[in-house]
Amino acid sequence: MRRLFLITNSAFEGWRLGAIATSLLVLMPILGLSLLALGDSSDIWPSMLQTVLPRYILTTLALTLGVALITACIGTLTAWFVTFFSFPGRNILVWAMLLPLALPTYIAAYCYTDLLDYAGPVFTLWRAWLPLAAYPNVHSLGGAIIILSFVLYPYVYLSARTSFIQQSTGLIENARLLGLSPKQCFWRVALPLSRPAIALGVLLAVMECLNDIGAVEHLGVQTLTTGIYSTWINRGSLAGAAQLALAMLSIVALLIVVEHGLRKMGSFQSSRLRNRSIRRFDLSPLARWSVFLFCLFPIILGFGIPVWILLANAHSPALDTLQAAGNSLSLALSAAIFTVLIAIFLAYARRSAIPEGRGRLARLAAIGYAIPGTVLGLGLLIVLTRLTHMTSGSIILTGTVFGLLYAYSVRFLSLAYGTIDDGFDRIPRSFDLAARSLGASRRSVLTRLHSQLMRAPLIAALLLVFVDAMKELPATLILRPFNFETLSTQVYTQASLGQFEQAALPALTIVAVGLIPIFIMLQLFDRLRQKSHA
Repeated sequence: MRRLFLITNSAFEGWRLGAIATSLLVLMPILGLSLLALGDSSDIWPSMLQTVLPRYILTTLALTLGVALITACIGTLTAWFVTFFSFPGRNILVWAMLLPLALPTYIAAYCYTDLLDYAGPVFTLWRAWLPLAAYPNVHSLGGAIIILSFVLYPYVYLSARTSFIQQSTGLIENARLLGLSPKQCFWRVALPLSRPAIALGVLLAVMECLNDIGAVEHLGVQTLTTGIYSTWINRGSLAGAAQLALAMLSIVALLIVVEHGLRKMGSFQSSRLRNRSIRRFDLSPLARWSVFLFCLFPIILGFGIPVWILLANAHSPALDTLQAAGNSLSLALSAAIFTVLIAIFLAYARRSAIPEGRGRLARLAAIGYAIPGTVLGLGLLIVLTRLTHMTSGSIILTGTVFGLLYAYSVRFLSLAYGTIDDGFDRIPRSFDLAARSLGASRRSVLTRLHSQLMRAPLIAALLLVFVDAMKELPATLILRPFNFETLSTQVYTQASLGQFEQAALPALTIVAVGLIPIFIMLQLFDRLRQKSHA
């Protein structure tokens, strides 16, 4: 018995040490940034404080606030309409509302500048019929807010609709029996119950907004993200860039704290009367078509128009496009496999090998998605450079594919971990105990039992990481090897040079691949609807 206890305890310690090591690997970029930020950058701060830094901060705050407000309104209202109202085209709009998720923000910005610039077709029509002074300038803060909002609103829509489906339909029905109108049901019942989910969706949209560099740079909007890149490249101050990166990371941390506070303030106990089908509100003919147009409008702006512009400009693939596509596919596939393996280790460690405070290390290792890509890329560049110097150049890690794989794994680990951990939670622990009682080791339980029961979550995690790695731009720009192009960097480079026709086909390829997680989310919605109607 004593020997069995020692073996079991050593196994626990092995899983624990492995989880700690993985968490440290994830935190290395932040540690590297912190060390570099201690360097001397006093020569650039006086001029930056007087010139660009206030503009960076104010523009970033205005951009995030504008995107948060617009995405919250569009995402929440469209989720409410398609969930609780009957109108023409509702069955199609339920899934079509998610289509803008397939479109990276920087591609949307390139499409709209091509459409609305002074050489575009819209300006020609406007000049013929309307005064030139009233022509909207897409290269502005307002243009950036609108474009990013109509691409990022599905994050709020997804969270709000999931919450609406999981809520008690009995509460809505009781409110209707008490004489509440649809508007009153929304403000007094549905919205308070869904406030935590809406806050989470807004947080995800804002983090994507802070992560963006291609769209804001192309639209001429100077944010902290572009300021980090400019301080490093144009001003030649790596320490100053690290200090700006930590300031930006502090903003992200503050947003997470605020979101958690809102979720605690707005938490409610769910009713048990949740297993009835949703009884939708009836609308007048005019109201039905008004709701239909309201839900269709963000789909057209966030997906339809950009895809139409890409299709109109796409040409036959060139050799460099095919090479970039090969680089993107191989890199994204390798990152997906590597990230999922780490996520499996962490999720299984949380399940079976860390009895006290389990989940803390795993949650710590999964914070990478909250780190903007520019901050992550700069932090990893510092870490890899230091490791190269420590090995006296015998192991060169900077400017290699390894750095990109490292960055993708850190950035998207939370996606894979959340999906796989949810899959583990659906497997009864009695299965593990039964296998262990028959003499199977923990490794055998994982490889022979869980691998068979976890096929769907594993595939979903692989696809989600694969698609996001295909779209990632900021970290790729900083860490990619010399003369190594991916589809995202090729789109960025060619659009920056004004060669939108050459950028259209690789951009369209990214959008097509981005449709994969849409179908995954549709499957999740179907499961939620079946459970709520069971």
